[in-house]
Amino acid sequence: MKQNILVWDWPTRVFHWAFALSFAGAYLTSESERYSDWHMALGYLFAGLLVFRLVWGFIGGRYARFGSFMFGPSAIMAYLKSLTSRQPTHFTGHNPIGGIAIFLLLGLGALIAVSGVGLDFEIGGYDGEELFEELHEFAANLMLLLVFVHIVGVLVSGKLHGENLARSMVTGYKQGAAELATTSAYTWLGVSMLVLSLGFLFIYLN
Repeated sequence: MKQNILVWDWPTRVFHWAFALSFAGAYLTSESERYSDWHMALGYLFAGLLVFRLVWGFIGGRYARFGSFMFGPSAIMAYLKSLTSRQPTHFTGHNPIGGIAIFLLLGLGALIAVSGVGLDFEIGGYDGEELFEELHEFAANLMLLLVFVHIVGVLVSGKLHGENLARSMVTGYKQGAAELATTSAYTWLGVSMLVLSLGFLFIYLN
């Protein structure tokens, strides 16, 4: 019997929205000298959140762990094939295509963070700065494109499965069998992340 079950723990949800907002803010302030401090602050917050997610992918809640959405080629193809049927295969956590998107976003995020730090610390002198700048801009633009594709995928998947995926990433709940629920919300950690993120921005910008 299906009911509302907790799927996304607090740290995963806080990461998701803070990561998205910090990227959007950093991208929008990237060409402005006036908001360069905001760009740097959001960039470092973005990098810190990325490090947390990489760790949380191994020790986090049931559906936050990388192993829960790491699928092989056969599983990916089977899911794609099921999308053409009246009853596509449903996943409580990330589906195979969503899993691919997460890994790509994290990979591009790492490239953005490393190249951004390289630029800030002027690693490698002039030649290094030029390389980091090109990598930074390329990865950021590619990530923006991937974000739009991800949003479209969320909307399409939600329509096919009859669920609001964006809302579930806010509330943490989806429809499912009780035994499929994640074991802990880790509320204390999610709240701590939110407070630390806002505190970091306040200190950096003042």
